[in-house]
Amino acid sequence: MKRVVAALILNNNQLLICQRTRHQTMPLKWEFPGGKIEDGEQPRQALRRELEEELGIDARIDEEVSRIRHEYKNGGAVELQFFAVRHYQGQIENKIFKDIRWSERKELPTFDFLEADLELIKDLVSGKLL
Repeated sequence: MKRVVAALILNNNQLLICQRTRHQTMPLKWEFPGGKIEDGEQPRQALRRELEEELGIDARIDEEVSRIRHEYKNGGAVELQFFAVRHYQGQIENKIFKDIRWSERKELPTFDFLEADLELIKDLVSGKLL
């Protein structure tokens, strides 16, 4: 099972969402920034590294918000750990995505998110999380 971390970066009640490029697996799907945990890394370390690589920021990783296990129809399985990020240093810059944008919670369902993120999206929109 692939272990993945993702950030719920908050700014005035908006969340940063990112769109994959055409050349990535599951092209053009929306997701929260983050990535795979490398061997020997702790989840928070992995997320700090990923946010620096993807967005050019030095983030303070806050509490774990949710943990989801998802099995894709093609047989791939993933465990996702989502962490809140309320503070970071540096300017957010798009280093790898097709698009990035700030979204109100109620707007999240209008984006074509990765299947593994859909349960989290419902909980964010309903106010169960954060």
